[in-house]
Amino acid sequence: MLLSKCTFLTKKLDKSFILPKQITRCLSNHIPRRSFLYMPGNDERKVKKAATLTADCVVLDCEDAVAFNKKEEARNTVCCLMSELQFGRSEVCARINSISSGLAEEDLKAILTAKVLPHTVVVPKVDSLEDMRWISNQISTLMKERTEKIGLITQAESAISLLNLRDVCIYGTSNDRPFILHAIIFGSDDFLVSIGGTRTKDAKELIYARQAVVVHAKAYGLQAIDLVHIDYKDLDDLKRQSEEGARTGFTGKQIIHPGQIDIVNKAFSPSEEKIKWARELLDAFEQKEQTGKGAITFQGSMIDMPLVLQARNVIALAENMETSTS
Repeated sequence: MLLSKCTFLTKKLDKSFILPKQITRCLSNHIPRRSFLYMPGNDERKVKKAATLTADCVVLDCEDAVAFNKKEEARNTVCCLMSELQFGRSEVCARINSISSGLAEEDLKAILTAKVLPHTVVVPKVDSLEDMRWISNQISTLMKERTEKIGLITQAESAISLLNLRDVCIYGTSNDRPFILHAIIFGSDDFLVSIGGTRTKDAKELIYARQAVVVHAKAYGLQAIDLVHIDYKDLDDLKRQSEEGARTGFTGKQIIHPGQIDIVNKAFSPSEEKIKWARELLDAFEQKEQTGKGAITFQGSMIDMPLVLQARNVIALAENMETSTS
């Protein structure tokens, strides 16, 4: 999970400890994105409902949730509703159509020149470095009069996207971009189409791809957002899959129904027991650190810097959860 404040990593660290680049990048790039709720951009009623919910991210969708003959309507509705509605603590995201669809340029033009901008633009089916360059050029042109950078989240949804994900992450996290890349989303259904696979309930056919997304995202200080649980009525299996995703390193999950929000938020939040463990570990470490020791014994286990960083991660996330709900 990502960190929100530099102090959680730098406070009282051994001076010989060098923070990896991917960790230092996380310090200013954390907004909770446990629940990533898609709403069809052309459905004003559903979008208004989403504005009253507790999803971390409300994604106003112009892509998969919208029929082809409703694309322009969705684009226009999204731009209007972003200025008319208050979304509370939720991050407002606008998902455009893929570059290969031929609709992305008009989507970006409308969204990035709207009266009120989204916090983040979501771009599906980003397969290559060339796609990232195209996105960067478009944003740079459309936002040349603005000083702020737009947030960006990209989706990996094909075999070739996984092979090129390292290049996408390197390019996206460079400092001179007109956007801030926050996260990588794994699009499971399109990925299975690309490899000729079949979706099963336990999703074993997706183990490699899901873990590849996590590894690449975390290597470059990004969040990783897991696959959609498409049977939105099966809340027991949603809970199982969400907890599995959290254990394997994902920081959030795509969802398609308001009834999924609470289960997903809980699964990707640290438990009270975990928070207690983290606080006690940090207290013990800080006491021992004053004597110049870099490793300590805590609750029968040897504790060194990686576990200290993990504990600070837990506390940072817990405090972000508390702030976002207050």
